[in-house]
Amino acid sequence: MKKAFFVNGGAGRVLCAIPALEHYLKTVDSDVVIVAEAWLELFLSSDILRNNVYSIMQKDLFRDKLKDKEIVTPEPYRLNAYFNQKANLIQAFDMLINDLSEVPETKNINLSIGKADQALGYNLINNVREQFKKEKVIVFQPFGSGARQEGNFIIDESGRSFELKDIYRLVDELSKNYGIVMMSTFNIPSVRPMPAIVPEKFNLLQWMGVINAADYFLGCDSVGQHFAHALKKPATVVIGSTFPQNISYPNNKDFTIIDNGKDKRTYSPLRITTDFTVDRNNEDLMILEDSEFDKIVDGIVKKLGKSTKKFNESASTPMLSNQTTCGIPQVELPKTPLDATLKNIFEKTN
Repeated sequence: MKKAFFVNGGAGRVLCAIPALEHYLKTVDSDVVIVAEAWLELFLSSDILRNNVYSIMQKDLFRDKLKDKEIVTPEPYRLNAYFNQKANLIQAFDMLINDLSEVPETKNINLSIGKADQALGYNLINNVREQFKKEKVIVFQPFGSGARQEGNFIIDESGRSFELKDIYRLVDELSKNYGIVMMSTFNIPSVRPMPAIVPEKFNLLQWMGVINAADYFLGCDSVGQHFAHALKKPATVVIGSTFPQNISYPNNKDFTIIDNGKDKRTYSPLRITTDFTVDRNNEDLMILEDSEFDKIVDGIVKKLGKSTKKFNESASTPMLSNQTTCGIPQVELPKTPLDATLKNIFEKTN
């Protein structure tokens, strides 16, 4: 019986399922049905799969495409090789979708970027270079999918996102030599404008174009690092509660992985059990010591070099405000007064 694969979860998971599904289509069933329970747009980046992918909301999908199929929902988090750090996400999906008993080589993620998204990316990055008077531009994704906003704070109990105080420090330090584009859906609270562009309402295909045009990527356990890997961009990835062997690319020579949770984390059995004790033990694993902060900055400077152009302070400087800079709307600061604790956190970094 032919199969229909249902793919769900975060954007990074969906992206990592694509290589295995492409292989299945090419070697087993060219008419395979793929149902996107989330992030349908990511499948547009696959020249091989896009015509075989359906939205779970599509009318008459069950009657027309699924009734005579075996329904399969691959779940890498429940694969023994995955939760014992023997397979990464791409390999785990490959084992489940292509019925492999051994851990295979990691297949490539081949991204096809639409012309409009390529143009948006190059235009944005070139505008940032001009506005900041810097030759190099970094895309910085500070938050993972577990982050949420609580008043004037952004917290991530899963221990996968940068802490606010470290975000401020990194932006301040890196902006001395580079233009910074923040890949974030949050209004990042700050007691003063941050020297960074914060595009509003970009979708993931547009972010793919931005990372493709940028010089470097800095991020955490989230989809941006998968884009950077696929696009062969140099990157620094800081990891706290999760394992690099599972969710990143330790063998990528262009990646610098800062394993901030090494020897301190406990595996969180997501989609197997719910263990609040593990999450509580892991939630502070993204807090950076000065030595790790310096390692991040020094590693990026070593890869990109320092800016040779002096920053023109009289130029129109992109800031976190309600202004529009470089043709990109900027997010507004929170309407409520910043908490005194947040003010103290920020001031301690300066």
